[in-house]
Amino acid sequence: MKSFFACVALLLGLTAPSFAAVAGVSDTQIVIGQSAPLSGPAAQLGVRLRMGIEAYFQRVNAEGGVAGRTLKLVSLDDGYDPPRTVANTKSFIDGGKAFALLGYVGTPTTLAAKPLIDQAGIPLIGPFTGAMALRQPVDPFIFNIRASYDDETRKIVDQFLFLGLKKIAVFYQDDAYGMAGLSGVQKALAAHGLKPVATGTVQRNTVDVAAALRSILPAQPDLIVEIGTYTEVAAFNRQAIAQGYGGQFANVSFVGSEALARALGPQGNGVIITQVVPFPFSTVTPLVREYQEAMNAAGHKGDYDFTSLEGFIDAKVLVQALRKAGKNLTQAGLIDALNGMSDDNLGGFIVRFSPTNHAGSDFVDVTSITASGGFRH
Repeated sequence: MKSFFACVALLLGLTAPSFAAVAGVSDTQIVIGQSAPLSGPAAQLGVRLRMGIEAYFQRVNAEGGVAGRTLKLVSLDDGYDPPRTVANTKSFIDGGKAFALLGYVGTPTTLAAKPLIDQAGIPLIGPFTGAMALRQPVDPFIFNIRASYDDETRKIVDQFLFLGLKKIAVFYQDDAYGMAGLSGVQKALAAHGLKPVATGTVQRNTVDVAAALRSILPAQPDLIVEIGTYTEVAAFNRQAIAQGYGGQFANVSFVGSEALARALGPQGNGVIITQVVPFPFSTVTPLVREYQEAMNAAGHKGDYDFTSLEGFIDAKVLVQALRKAGKNLTQAGLIDALNGMSDDNLGGFIVRFSPTNHAGSDFVDVTSITASGGFRH
């Protein structure tokens, strides 16, 4: 009789409907997907962002993970090329390979993936871009942690106008990222009744800046605001200085601060870069102390920078939301948990989300490169 009931139970178990598995989640692991440039002219942005994410994941995993599950980051190289970002995103979504997305890099790349993200309803946390197109209108699946390019460019413009310098030009990458930065400068200047005195562009993933120099330098600007990556900006600055330009250069954070400092060498002294995370070389804030400890433990002792700190912050926001979402994870539950992070203090860095606001921070700091290739603020 016992064997009869055992057989019945087995048959019922085989034929009973099973609940669908949650994409990227098992009893022991949560898989997170990242598309970023790991090769090509913008590679240092993706490499360093991934380094910070993995440092935090290693720290969490060493402490038992999230509700008993370890975190696994799967990073795919897109070379800062939108079609490759789309292909990577499809690979994460198709077949349920990733539970959530984290740390995508770039405006044109993230915008290209946005329709897939929206269609799948998969959350993307911490894209490395300040574009307003990813903030307004609010996308229910995209959670921005960094300040916007409007925030950064307003800080630059207001600071220089305060000093009495009014001739401001813009050198920008000729794509959605560059246009977002240009728009920010234009809005900041318009608030004071001003316009850029000149503009010049460069194509993404190239260093052909000759036309931009011809367009900008004759206007003799006091300040050139640069909206590009470190390779493009370094090429422009070196050639501008060689042609006699003696004014000020200022960049938004996406440029890749450390990579730019290395590329410019002594010519980088005094170049301004706005930052959207705390100063990673100081131990004033608990968050930065935690970051430094995690980087040291991950084998990157003393190898601190703004980009890896941003990756660390992105990962910490994700983990806090995963913990709030509970053990029975769903993507909808994670989104609800993120929307509930209305005033979360990460240790000196505040993140605020709500269903009507996915711009988690407006923090902007102003730094400049030193003669030795370091940073001051």
